[in-house]
Amino acid sequence: MGTYGCPAAAPYDMLESVNETLSIVIYVVIGLAVVGSLAALLVRTRRTPKGMYPTKRDADDLPGGSGSTSVLDRPGTAEPEADSRLTVPDDLRDLEEAPAEPEAPALETPEPVQGRLARLRARLAKSNNALGKALLALLSSDKIDEDVWDEIEETLLLADLGTEPTTELVDALRERVRISGSRDPQEVHAMLREELIKLVDPSMDRSLAVDRHADKPAVVMVVGVNGVGKTTTVGKLARVLVAEDKDVLLGAADTFRAAAAEQLATWGQRVGVPTVRSDVDGADPASVAFEAVKAGIDGEVDTVLIDTAGRLQNKVGLMDELGKVKRVIEKQAEVDEVLLVLDATTGQNGLTQAKVFAEVVNITGIVLTKLDGTAKGGIVVAIQRTLGVPVKLVGLGEGPDDLAPFDAEGFVDALLS
Repeated sequence: MGTYGCPAAAPYDMLESVNETLSIVIYVVIGLAVVGSLAALLVRTRRTPKGMYPTKRDADDLPGGSGSTSVLDRPGTAEPEADSRLTVPDDLRDLEEAPAEPEAPALETPEPVQGRLARLRARLAKSNNALGKALLALLSSDKIDEDVWDEIEETLLLADLGTEPTTELVDALRERVRISGSRDPQEVHAMLREELIKLVDPSMDRSLAVDRHADKPAVVMVVGVNGVGKTTTVGKLARVLVAEDKDVLLGAADTFRAAAAEQLATWGQRVGVPTVRSDVDGADPASVAFEAVKAGIDGEVDTVLIDTAGRLQNKVGLMDELGKVKRVIEKQAEVDEVLLVLDATTGQNGLTQAKVFAEVVNITGIVLTKLDGTAKGGIVVAIQRTLGVPVKLVGLGEGPDDLAPFDAEGFVDALLS
Protein backbone atom coordinates (compact mmCIF):
# COMPACT_ATOMS: atom_id res chain seq x y z
CA MET A 1 0.00 0.00 0.00
CA GLY A 2 1.25 3.44 -0.69
CA THR A 3 1.79 6.22 1.97
CA TYR A 4 -0.77 9.17 2.30
CA GLY A 5 -0.41 12.95 3.81
CA CYS A 6 -2.92 14.45 6.47
CA PRO A 7 -5.44 16.82 4.60
CA ALA A 8 -7.29 18.08 7.89
CA ALA A 9 -4.37 20.29 9.14
CA ALA A 10 -5.30 23.48 7.20
CA PRO A 11 -8.90 23.77 8.49
CA TYR A 12 -7.70 23.37 12.01
CA ASP A 13 -5.30 26.28 11.73
CA MET A 14 -8.06 28.56 10.46
CA LEU A 15 -10.34 27.68 13.35
CA GLU A 16 -7.59 28.42 15.85
CA SER A 17 -7.03 31.90 14.32
CA VAL A 18 -10.73 32.73 14.54
CA ASN A 19 -10.84 31.70 18.20
CA GLU A 20 -7.94 34.00 19.02
CA THR A 21 -9.63 36.99 17.34
CA LEU A 22 -12.90 36.26 19.12
CA SER A 23 -11.11 36.14 22.45
CA ILE A 24 -9.60 39.59 21.85
CA VAL A 25 -13.01 41.06 21.02
CA ILE A 26 -14.51 39.51 24.15
CA TYR A 27 -11.74 40.95 26.31
CA VAL A 28 -12.30 44.44 24.77
CA VAL A 29 -16.06 44.23 25.36
CA ILE A 30 -15.51 43.06 28.94
CA GLY A 31 -13.05 45.97 29.48
CA LEU A 32 -15.50 48.50 28.16
CA ALA A 33 -18.23 47.07 30.33
CA VAL A 34 -16.03 47.31 33.42
CA VAL A 35 -15.10 50.94 32.63
CA GLY A 36 -18.76 51.83 32.02
CA SER A 37 -19.80 50.20 35.31
CA LEU A 38 -17.16 52.15 37.26
CA ALA A 39 -18.27 55.44 35.66
CA ALA A 40 -21.89 54.75 36.51
CA LEU A 41 -20.91 53.89 40.07
CA LEU A 42 -18.99 57.16 40.45
CA VAL A 43 -21.95 59.23 39.21
CA ARG A 44 -24.40 57.52 41.57
CA THR A 45 -22.17 57.89 44.60
CA ARG A 46 -21.14 61.60 43.98
CA ARG A 47 -21.94 63.93 46.95
CA THR A 48 -22.05 67.76 47.28
CA PRO A 49 -18.72 68.97 48.63
CA LYS A 50 -18.70 70.76 51.94
CA GLY A 51 -19.37 74.46 51.59
CA MET A 52 -21.56 74.14 48.49
CA TYR A 53 -25.27 74.97 48.52
CA PRO A 54 -27.22 71.69 49.11
CA THR A 55 -30.56 73.27 48.14
CA LYS A 56 -31.89 76.20 46.09
CA ARG A 57 -30.00 79.39 46.97
CA ASP A 58 -32.91 81.79 46.53
CA ALA A 59 -36.38 82.08 45.13
CA ASP A 60 -35.07 82.64 41.61
CA ASP A 61 -33.55 79.13 41.33
CA LEU A 62 -35.37 76.90 38.89
CA PRO A 63 -36.94 73.67 40.26
CA GLY A 64 -36.33 70.08 39.21
CA GLY A 65 -32.83 70.21 37.78
CA SER A 66 -33.65 72.35 34.77
CA GLY A 67 -30.45 73.38 33.08
CA SER A 68 -31.44 76.80 31.62
CA THR A 69 -32.44 80.28 32.84
CA SER A 70 -35.21 82.24 31.16
CA VAL A 71 -34.74 85.90 30.44
CA LEU A 72 -37.30 87.03 33.00
CA ASP A 73 -35.74 84.95 35.74
CA ARG A 74 -32.17 86.11 35.32
CA PRO A 75 -30.78 88.16 38.17
CA GLY A 76 -31.71 91.79 37.89
CA THR A 77 -34.55 91.31 35.42
CA ALA A 78 -37.39 90.19 37.67
CA GLU A 79 -39.24 92.46 40.13
CA PRO A 80 -37.82 91.73 43.59
CA GLU A 81 -40.38 90.67 46.14
CA ALA A 82 -40.78 92.83 49.21
CA ASP A 83 -38.91 91.59 52.23
CA SER A 84 -41.32 91.37 55.13
CA ARG A 85 -38.43 91.95 57.51
CA LEU A 86 -37.88 95.54 56.29
CA THR A 87 -39.85 98.36 57.93
CA VAL A 88 -40.33 101.71 56.17
CA PRO A 89 -41.49 104.39 58.60
CA ASP A 90 -44.49 106.48 57.64
CA ASP A 91 -42.92 109.58 59.18
CA LEU A 92 -39.63 110.40 57.41
CA ARG A 93 -38.84 113.46 59.52
CA ASP A 94 -36.19 111.61 61.48
CA LEU A 95 -34.31 110.47 58.39
CA GLU A 96 -31.17 112.46 57.62
CA GLU A 97 -31.33 114.15 54.23
CA ALA A 98 -28.38 114.84 51.98
CA PRO A 99 -27.31 118.47 52.25
CA ALA A 100 -28.82 120.60 49.48
CA GLU A 101 -26.64 122.71 47.25
CA PRO A 102 -26.50 126.33 48.44
CA GLU A 103 -28.90 128.57 46.57
CA ALA A 104 -27.64 131.70 44.86
CA PRO A 105 -28.56 134.83 46.83
CA ALA A 106 -31.68 136.53 45.58
CA LEU A 107 -31.04 139.72 43.63
CA GLU A 108 -32.25 142.94 45.16
CA THR A 109 -34.61 145.28 43.33
CA PRO A 110 -33.36 148.86 43.53
CA GLU A 111 -35.87 151.55 44.39
CA PRO A 112 -37.13 153.62 41.43
CA VAL A 113 -35.53 157.05 41.08
CA GLN A 114 -38.76 159.00 41.54
CA GLY A 115 -39.46 157.29 44.85
CA ARG A 116 -35.99 158.19 46.07
CA LEU A 117 -36.41 161.87 45.25
CA ALA A 118 -39.49 162.28 47.40
CA ARG A 119 -37.97 160.38 50.32
CA LEU A 120 -34.60 162.12 50.14
CA ARG A 121 -36.21 165.53 49.84
CA ALA A 122 -38.06 164.91 53.08
CA ARG A 123 -34.86 163.78 54.78
CA LEU A 124 -32.97 166.81 53.55
CA ALA A 125 -35.71 169.11 54.82
CA LYS A 126 -35.39 167.63 58.31
CA SER A 127 -31.64 167.99 58.55
CA ASN A 128 -30.90 171.17 56.58
CA ASN A 129 -33.72 173.57 57.27
CA ALA A 130 -31.84 175.73 59.77
CA LEU A 131 -30.64 178.00 56.96
CA GLY A 132 -34.10 178.57 55.58
CA LYS A 133 -35.64 179.20 58.97
CA ALA A 134 -32.96 181.71 59.93
CA LEU A 135 -33.33 183.64 56.68
CA LEU A 136 -37.12 183.69 56.83
CA ALA A 137 -37.06 184.91 60.42
CA LEU A 138 -34.72 187.76 59.55
CA LEU A 139 -36.55 188.80 56.41
CA SER A 140 -39.92 188.79 58.20
CA SER A 141 -38.76 191.21 60.90
CA ASP A 142 -40.82 194.33 61.45
CA LYS A 143 -37.80 196.43 60.69
CA ILE A 144 -35.04 195.36 58.33
CA ASP A 145 -32.06 197.60 58.96
CA GLU A 146 -28.35 197.19 58.29
CA ASP A 147 -27.95 194.98 61.32
CA VAL A 148 -30.51 192.55 59.94
CA TRP A 149 -28.81 192.48 56.55
CA ASP A 150 -25.49 191.82 58.25
CA GLU A 151 -27.03 188.86 60.07
CA ILE A 152 -28.45 187.54 56.83
CA GLU A 153 -25.04 187.81 55.19
CA GLU A 154 -23.36 186.04 58.10
CA THR A 155 -25.94 183.23 58.01
CA LEU A 156 -25.29 182.64 54.32
CA LEU A 157 -21.51 182.60 54.77
CA LEU A 158 -21.78 180.10 57.62
CA ALA A 159 -23.82 177.91 55.28
CA ASP A 160 -20.75 177.66 52.98
CA LEU A 161 -22.47 179.62 50.25
CA GLY A 162 -19.28 181.50 49.42
CA THR A 163 -18.49 185.20 49.42
CA GLU A 164 -19.51 186.07 45.86
CA PRO A 165 -22.83 184.18 45.86
CA THR A 166 -23.66 185.60 49.30
CA THR A 167 -23.11 189.17 48.16
CA GLU A 168 -25.16 188.52 45.04
CA LEU A 169 -28.07 187.07 47.00
CA VAL A 170 -28.11 189.82 49.65
CA ASP A 171 -28.06 192.57 47.05
CA ALA A 172 -30.94 190.96 45.13
CA LEU A 173 -33.03 190.56 48.28
CA ARG A 174 -32.34 194.11 49.42
CA GLU A 175 -33.67 195.48 46.15
CA ARG A 176 -36.79 193.31 46.09
CA VAL A 177 -37.70 194.01 49.74
CA ARG A 178 -37.17 197.73 49.23
CA ILE A 179 -39.40 197.80 46.19
CA SER A 180 -42.20 195.63 47.58
CA GLY A 181 -41.98 196.91 51.16
CA SER A 182 -43.60 193.63 52.19
CA ARG A 183 -43.02 191.84 55.48
CA ASP A 184 -45.55 189.09 54.80
CA PRO A 185 -43.87 185.73 55.48
CA GLN A 186 -45.36 184.08 52.40
CA GLU A 187 -44.20 186.86 50.09
CA VAL A 188 -40.75 186.93 51.68
CA HIS A 189 -40.57 183.13 51.35
CA ALA A 190 -41.41 183.35 47.65
CA MET A 191 -38.75 186.01 47.01
CA LEU A 192 -36.08 184.05 48.90
CA ARG A 193 -36.99 180.84 47.04
CA GLU A 194 -36.71 182.51 43.65
CA GLU A 195 -33.31 184.05 44.41
CA LEU A 196 -31.89 180.82 45.83
CA ILE A 197 -33.03 178.85 42.78
CA LYS A 198 -31.22 181.36 40.59
CA LEU A 199 -28.03 180.72 42.55
CA VAL A 200 -28.35 176.93 42.33
CA ASP A 201 -28.97 177.43 38.59
CA PRO A 202 -31.56 174.96 37.33
CA SER A 203 -30.42 175.61 33.75
CA MET A 204 -27.25 173.51 34.20
CA ASP A 205 -27.28 170.13 32.49
CA ARG A 206 -27.43 167.57 35.29
CA SER A 207 -28.10 164.52 33.15
CA LEU A 208 -25.68 161.59 33.33
CA ALA A 209 -23.99 160.45 30.11
CA VAL A 210 -24.64 156.75 30.73
CA ASP A 211 -26.38 155.72 27.49
CA ARG A 212 -24.63 153.20 25.27
CA HIS A 213 -23.08 154.39 22.03
CA ALA A 214 -23.64 152.59 18.74
CA ASP A 215 -20.81 150.10 19.22
CA LYS A 216 -19.38 150.85 22.67
CA PRO A 217 -20.60 151.32 26.24
CA ALA A 218 -20.65 154.62 28.07
CA VAL A 219 -17.69 154.89 30.46
CA VAL A 220 -17.94 156.67 33.83
CA MET A 221 -14.91 157.32 36.06
CA VAL A 222 -15.45 158.09 39.74
CA VAL A 223 -12.65 160.03 41.47
CA GLY A 224 -12.02 161.80 44.76
CA VAL A 225 -9.85 161.98 47.87
CA ASN A 226 -9.62 159.28 50.51
CA GLY A 227 -12.64 158.61 52.67
CA VAL A 228 -15.36 160.45 50.75
CA GLY A 229 -17.21 157.27 49.79
CA LYS A 230 -16.19 156.65 46.16
CA THR A 231 -16.64 152.88 46.20
CA THR A 232 -19.98 153.16 47.97
CA THR A 233 -21.05 155.82 45.46
CA VAL A 234 -20.13 153.53 42.53
CA GLY A 235 -22.16 150.73 44.08
CA LYS A 236 -25.16 152.99 44.65
CA LEU A 237 -24.89 154.45 41.16
CA ALA A 238 -24.97 150.93 39.75
CA ARG A 239 -28.27 150.44 41.57
CA VAL A 240 -29.64 153.66 40.06
CA LEU A 241 -28.74 152.45 36.56
CA VAL A 242 -30.10 148.94 37.13
CA ALA A 243 -33.37 150.53 38.27
CA GLU A 244 -33.41 152.25 34.85
CA ASP A 245 -33.00 148.82 33.19
CA LYS A 246 -29.42 149.34 32.07
CA ASP A 247 -26.80 146.61 31.66
CA VAL A 248 -23.88 147.65 33.89
CA LEU A 249 -20.31 146.43 34.49
CA LEU A 250 -18.02 147.55 37.35
CA GLY A 251 -14.25 148.03 37.20
CA ALA A 252 -12.35 147.82 40.51
CA ALA A 253 -9.39 150.08 39.70
CA ASP A 254 -8.86 151.00 43.36
CA THR A 255 -5.98 148.56 43.81
CA PHE A 256 -4.35 150.34 46.75
CA ARG A 257 -6.99 150.11 49.46
CA ALA A 258 -7.38 146.71 51.08
CA ALA A 259 -10.72 145.03 50.35
CA ALA A 260 -11.86 147.79 47.97
CA ALA A 261 -12.35 145.33 45.10
CA GLU A 262 -14.22 142.92 47.36
CA GLN A 263 -16.46 145.72 48.59
CA LEU A 264 -17.27 146.78 45.05
CA ALA A 265 -17.94 143.18 43.96
CA THR A 266 -20.38 142.79 46.85
CA TRP A 267 -22.30 145.85 45.71
CA GLY A 268 -22.46 144.39 42.22
CA GLN A 269 -23.58 140.93 43.33
CA ARG A 270 -26.56 142.39 45.15
CA VAL A 271 -28.06 143.58 41.87
CA GLY A 272 -26.52 141.05 39.46
CA VAL A 273 -23.78 143.31 38.10
CA PRO A 274 -20.36 141.73 37.26
CA THR A 275 -17.07 143.23 38.49
CA VAL A 276 -13.70 143.16 36.72
CA ARG A 277 -10.93 143.05 39.33
CA SER A 278 -7.32 141.96 39.81
CA ASP A 279 -6.28 139.11 42.08
CA VAL A 280 -2.94 140.81 42.73
CA ASP A 281 -2.67 143.41 45.49
CA GLY A 282 -1.29 146.70 44.23
CA ALA A 283 -1.92 145.88 40.58
CA ASP A 284 -1.68 148.64 37.98
CA PRO A 285 -5.02 150.51 38.21
CA ALA A 286 -4.79 151.61 34.57
CA SER A 287 -4.52 147.96 33.51
CA VAL A 288 -7.60 147.01 35.52
CA ALA A 289 -9.56 149.92 34.06
CA PHE A 290 -8.45 148.92 30.55
CA GLU A 291 -9.60 145.32 31.05
CA ALA A 292 -12.92 146.47 32.49
CA VAL A 293 -13.68 148.63 29.46
CA LYS A 294 -12.57 145.80 27.14
CA ALA A 295 -14.92 143.41 28.91
CA GLY A 296 -17.70 145.97 28.61
CA ILE A 297 -17.14 146.27 24.87
CA ASP A 298 -17.02 142.49 24.40
CA GLY A 299 -20.09 142.00 26.57
CA GLU A 300 -22.01 144.80 24.82
CA VAL A 301 -23.06 146.37 28.12
CA ASP A 302 -24.63 149.81 28.36
CA THR A 303 -22.40 151.40 31.02
CA VAL A 304 -18.99 150.70 32.58
CA LEU A 305 -18.38 152.29 36.00
CA ILE A 306 -14.71 152.63 37.03
CA ASP A 307 -13.87 153.00 40.72
CA THR A 308 -10.47 154.62 41.38
CA ALA A 309 -8.19 154.85 44.38
CA GLY A 310 -8.39 157.83 46.72
CA ARG A 311 -5.96 160.60 45.86
CA LEU A 312 -4.57 163.43 47.92
CA GLN A 313 -4.92 166.54 45.82
CA ASN A 314 -1.51 167.76 46.96
CA LYS A 315 0.34 164.60 45.83
CA VAL A 316 1.49 165.27 42.28
CA GLY A 317 2.53 161.68 41.51
CA LEU A 318 -0.83 160.22 42.51
CA MET A 319 -2.73 162.83 40.54
CA ASP A 320 -0.59 162.15 37.46
CA GLU A 321 -1.40 158.45 37.78
CA LEU A 322 -5.10 159.27 37.78
CA GLY A 323 -4.59 161.08 34.49
CA LYS A 324 -2.84 157.98 33.17
CA VAL A 325 -5.87 155.82 34.01
CA LYS A 326 -8.08 158.11 31.94
CA ARG A 327 -5.66 158.12 29.01
CA VAL A 328 -5.39 154.32 28.98
CA ILE A 329 -9.16 153.93 29.00
CA GLU A 330 -9.44 156.32 26.05
CA LYS A 331 -7.34 153.96 23.92
CA GLN A 332 -10.51 151.87 23.61
CA ALA A 333 -13.45 154.15 24.36
CA GLU A 334 -14.26 157.72 25.25
CA VAL A 335 -14.70 158.57 28.93
CA ASP A 336 -18.20 160.05 28.97
CA GLU A 337 -18.35 161.13 32.61
CA VAL A 338 -15.80 161.94 35.30
CA LEU A 339 -17.67 162.28 38.58
CA LEU A 340 -15.88 163.90 41.51
CA VAL A 341 -17.16 162.66 44.88
CA LEU A 342 -17.01 165.27 47.64
CA ASP A 343 -17.93 165.05 51.29
CA ALA A 344 -20.43 167.87 51.79
CA THR A 345 -19.35 168.27 55.41
CA THR A 346 -15.86 169.44 54.38
CA GLY A 347 -17.28 172.77 53.23
CA GLN A 348 -14.86 175.17 51.60
CA ASN A 349 -12.02 172.62 51.81
CA GLY A 350 -13.89 170.62 49.20
CA LEU A 351 -13.45 173.50 46.79
CA THR A 352 -9.66 173.17 46.93
CA GLN A 353 -9.91 169.45 46.19
CA ALA A 354 -12.30 170.04 43.32
CA LYS A 355 -10.02 172.57 41.63
CA VAL A 356 -7.01 170.22 41.54
CA PHE A 357 -8.98 167.23 40.28
CA ALA A 358 -10.59 169.35 37.58
CA GLU A 359 -7.13 170.26 36.26
CA VAL A 360 -6.10 166.60 35.93
CA VAL A 361 -9.13 164.74 34.59
CA ASN A 362 -11.67 167.31 33.40
CA ILE A 363 -14.50 166.87 35.89
CA THR A 364 -17.98 166.68 34.31
CA GLY A 365 -20.12 166.37 37.43
CA ILE A 366 -20.13 166.46 41.23
CA VAL A 367 -21.49 163.87 43.65
CA LEU A 368 -22.11 165.32 47.13
CA THR A 369 -22.22 162.73 49.89
CA LYS A 370 -23.35 163.14 53.51
CA LEU A 371 -25.54 166.10 52.61
CA ASP A 372 -27.97 165.10 55.35
CA GLY A 373 -25.40 165.38 58.12
CA THR A 374 -23.74 168.56 59.32
CA ALA A 375 -23.38 169.93 55.78
CA LYS A 376 -24.52 173.50 55.40
CA GLY A 377 -26.11 173.15 51.96
CA GLY A 378 -24.50 176.27 50.54
CA ILE A 379 -21.58 174.17 49.30
CA VAL A 380 -23.72 173.19 46.31
CA VAL A 381 -23.75 176.77 45.06
CA ALA A 382 -20.09 177.39 45.89
CA ILE A 383 -18.79 174.37 43.99
CA GLN A 384 -20.90 175.01 40.93
CA ARG A 385 -19.85 178.65 40.84
CA THR A 386 -16.15 177.82 41.27
CA LEU A 387 -15.90 174.98 38.74
CA GLY A 388 -18.75 175.71 36.41
CA VAL A 389 -19.65 172.02 36.86
CA PRO A 390 -23.09 170.90 38.02
CA VAL A 391 -23.90 168.83 41.07
CA LYS A 392 -25.47 165.75 39.48
CA LEU A 393 -26.01 163.37 42.39
CA VAL A 394 -26.48 163.71 46.13
CA GLY A 395 -26.10 161.13 48.86
CA LEU A 396 -28.33 161.45 51.90
CA GLY A 397 -27.69 158.46 54.13
CA GLU A 398 -26.13 155.03 54.45
CA GLY A 399 -28.90 153.02 52.78
CA PRO A 400 -28.23 151.31 49.43
CA ASP A 401 -30.77 153.51 47.65
CA ASP A 402 -29.83 156.80 49.35
CA LEU A 403 -28.37 158.29 46.19
CA ALA A 404 -30.51 160.37 43.84
CA PRO A 405 -30.19 162.86 41.00
CA PHE A 406 -29.85 166.43 42.19
CA ASP A 407 -32.90 168.62 41.58
CA ALA A 408 -32.36 172.38 42.01
CA GLU A 409 -35.92 173.35 42.93
CA GLY A 410 -36.36 170.34 45.20
CA PHE A 411 -33.12 171.19 46.98
CA VAL A 412 -34.18 174.81 47.62
CA ASP A 413 -37.64 173.74 48.75
CA ALA A 414 -36.03 171.35 51.22
CA LEU A 415 -33.83 174.15 52.60
CA LEU A 416 -36.79 176.46 53.10
CA SER A 417 -39.33 173.96 54.36
